[in-house]
Amino acid sequence: MLGEGGRNARETAENVARRSYGKLVAFLARRTGDVARSEDALSEAFAAALSDWPASGTPANPEGWLMAVAKRKIIDMMRRRKTGEDTIPQLQLMADEIEAAAQEQSDIPDNRLALMFACAHPAIDAGIRAPLILQTLLGLNAAAIASAFLVSPAAMGQRLARAKTKIREAGIAFSIPERADLPERLDAVLAAIYAAFAQGSADSIGAEMGHGNLAEEAIWLGRLVASLLPDEPETLGLLGLMLHSDARQAARRGPEGEYVPLAAQNPRLWDEKSIDEAETLLFQAARMRTPGRYQLEAAVQSAHAVRRFTGRTDWTAIEKLYDALATISESPVVAINRAVAIAEVRGAEAGILALDELADDERLAQYQPYWAACADLLARAGKIRAAEEAYEQAIGLARDPAVRAFLQQRQTALSGSRSPS
Repeated sequence: MLGEGGRNARETAENVARRSYGKLVAFLARRTGDVARSEDALSEAFAAALSDWPASGTPANPEGWLMAVAKRKIIDMMRRRKTGEDTIPQLQLMADEIEAAAQEQSDIPDNRLALMFACAHPAIDAGIRAPLILQTLLGLNAAAIASAFLVSPAAMGQRLARAKTKIREAGIAFSIPERADLPERLDAVLAAIYAAFAQGSADSIGAEMGHGNLAEEAIWLGRLVASLLPDEPETLGLLGLMLHSDARQAARRGPEGEYVPLAAQNPRLWDEKSIDEAETLLFQAARMRTPGRYQLEAAVQSAHAVRRFTGRTDWTAIEKLYDALATISESPVVAINRAVAIAEVRGAEAGILALDELADDERLAQYQPYWAACADLLARAGKIRAAEEAYEQAIGLARDPAVRAFLQQRQTALSGSRSPS
């Protein structure tokens, strides 16, 4: 049984794993050119820390300790794969550089942004760039990433492995690209940051994966990109979008932990400081007159935030913003939200017609918000039996117990008003 010191050491190891994973992978990958090998070596180093630190105590420089162990693991891996004499100087050079960093008392250089842009290289398939960034920077497993991108875990795992092989074999540089090459890669970087934020904003999912601070990490990465690229309006738009959404975190649960939908939230519980910062970022981006997805989505959140002053949500503005979003994005999530906005402005039947356009999209078969939106609009239109069936689908797909309980309450409320649909 672990004593107090052992428990503290284990807790320190777990905290360093959460806080420093991406930073350490980025450092190793930039020097080895091999993301997968760096991840494997670091995983073994964390396992060694969980075993050694409770018994021997936490080292003075935990990141340096992990780096030293990971270095030895990488050298062993490379020696097993390469036996030629010409590889010895390469191994020694890499070992010396990593060892120097491991022994430094100052912080290990932060190469996370360089790693993100390497994962977003044009040589990597466009559809896997954002998932690859999520795994390498935040350590998410393939199943969690697959859920965010509406594909199967097996398919996601295979695509991630192929992408890492491509980085190694193509010798992709770990560096921030020239401005002319930036737009194509920046889209994937921002998509990955936003996907991480969306995952972390779901309380139960974040706790399940051991990444309860995932939303905070995403906001930190958003600030990093915005500080390095302040003239890119979409970086400001994304940061503003995340801050707007994060400002409502305290209002999403009731006193007993029950789920509270946006329409029922108390605006007085929203974080005014975060909203004000988000609004400032959105105005800065708008002055550049280059609208994009994240600026428009942040503008949607801004329209919701108006309820602080008026007591009403500006659904007409939100519908127009989603119309604009639909012209630049093929995201089914955008289409679902647009249908909800249409229903608020023009009635449930109009919203149902908009959702019907998505019925053949196979990605939505396992997407809980789609079924929840269908259920709500069908119920409002008086199509009780169809609404109950949609609620059944949504309840079965809900991973958050509080959301599941909320949907069950809505479904139960329909039972007394059933009529032919």
